[in-house]
Amino acid sequence: MIEVLRIKNLALIDDLELEFGPGLNVLSGETGAGKSFIISAVNFLTGEKMHTDLVRAGCDKAVVEALFVLDGEDLILRRELTADTGRSRIYVGDALASRDTLAALRPKLLLHVSQHGQGRLLQPAFQAALLDGFLPDPALLAEKTRLARELAAIAAAIRDLDAKAAALEEKRQFLEFQHAEIAKVNPMPGEEDELIARRAALAESRKAAESLASALECIERQPRVLDTLADLHRELLHAGAIFSDFLADAEAVAAFRHQLKDVSVRLRRKPARATDDDGEGIEKRLYELATLRRKLKRTLAEIVNLGRDIKENLDFLDDCGLRRKQLAREEAAAITALAEVLARLGAARREAAATLAAALEDILRGLGFSEDVRVIFEFTETTAYVPVACDVPPLTEDKARILWRPNPGQPPQPLDKIASGGELSRFLLALMSLSAEPGGPTLIFDEIDAGIGGLTLASVGSYVKKLSEISQILLISHWPQLASLADRHFQVQKTVEDGQTSTRCLRLTGPAIADELARMAGGGEAGTEMAKRLIGNGA
Repeated sequence: MIEVLRIKNLALIDDLELEFGPGLNVLSGETGAGKSFIISAVNFLTGEKMHTDLVRAGCDKAVVEALFVLDGEDLILRRELTADTGRSRIYVGDALASRDTLAALRPKLLLHVSQHGQGRLLQPAFQAALLDGFLPDPALLAEKTRLARELAAIAAAIRDLDAKAAALEEKRQFLEFQHAEIAKVNPMPGEEDELIARRAALAESRKAAESLASALECIERQPRVLDTLADLHRELLHAGAIFSDFLADAEAVAAFRHQLKDVSVRLRRKPARATDDDGEGIEKRLYELATLRRKLKRTLAEIVNLGRDIKENLDFLDDCGLRRKQLAREEAAAITALAEVLARLGAARREAAATLAAALEDILRGLGFSEDVRVIFEFTETTAYVPVACDVPPLTEDKARILWRPNPGQPPQPLDKIASGGELSRFLLALMSLSAEPGGPTLIFDEIDAGIGGLTLASVGSYVKKLSEISQILLISHWPQLASLADRHFQVQKTVEDGQTSTRCLRLTGPAIADELARMAGGGEAGTEMAKRLIGNGA
């Protein structure tokens, strides 16, 4: 139940607060006064979209908030719509929430029935969904949805598999040619850079070996440096016997000769090379890689990746037959499971249809229809799933549409063939009222009384009043006969002050109720008389 509704800066509404009560709450007023804005605000609060044009001119944002009673607990909802960005913020209690949260809450809070709902009522899909809403075991629908999604995913996988296989099969020859060319060379990631580095190291090693050979030749070239130094050392020793200052020179020459001799020994040894790579093998491998790059017009890194991709694609082509068979088995198993659920669902729908039809007929009689009114759910087979891979017949599902016979002597016909606007309004009222329950959602009836009058209007009023004893009802109406039944009556007015148009909503009491009923009845003496009569009947 909705207890308090506050609307700020929405369309023509500046700041409006309404306190609704249990039972029947009626909103009346001239056409264009703004009644629809109030209902739009409630719908916006419970999850529907709203265009930024409805933010009141000159205001930054529109705000709608309400106090609900749900399961005996107070629940405060608040939603804001900014004028510049069009974004909305949702609060449940004091916490930010999402539209998904509102979507989950809405069925517990509101059932909105409008004259525009008549159009939906004529749609077969809506009629089928209505029946599903009265199934004794909703788990069947959930299981059907789960299996249908599973089958859709399997079918999508099969189609993707087939499409990819077909595309690759067209290129198989080319892929195999590329794969053979790459496999012949078998390049490794980073191999070319490594070979170039090894070639450079080998060149440096050879250059060093040549230098060592030249150095040894310098030492051993005739006349030999070591022999010459030995002679020089001997002669300096002889001279030093007379001139002692040459003895130090003789020692220096001897030391240098020993050092040079050690160098000579080391040079004679085979010099350690920086690498033992085979230069010819390196050049040959680099040539193979360069040839492959030119042939495929790609870098070596790209060729390595290409080889990996080609192998994966060829492996896929080799394996897709097995994968398709596996998917076909999965599809067949899901089809079997779904067929079983659909069979159970068909039986459940027929059972629910019989119960729902009887309940609707009972309500429609109370809404002014003939005692012989009949509601029939006609079931037709529709295709539920067409197998993609497995060889089984398509799955079918029983879908219902509503036929009815409002008067005796007529064959049952679809609603859209024979139902008038007033009959549809009453049919919709009957359907929605079946969802009413104590403590359940508030029922919003938005001019569903359009197109009816006379005794039928009295029947509808009586039924709405009786229904309001079970559920809270917000009723928008132009009929004084219905408004006179209100437990709370609100008048929506459009006023102009200081050049600004605003919508106001007043709760009427006492004489104000009589004045509004007289206005709704056409005004003048006739309207006043009808208002007195209606109030008198109500009393």
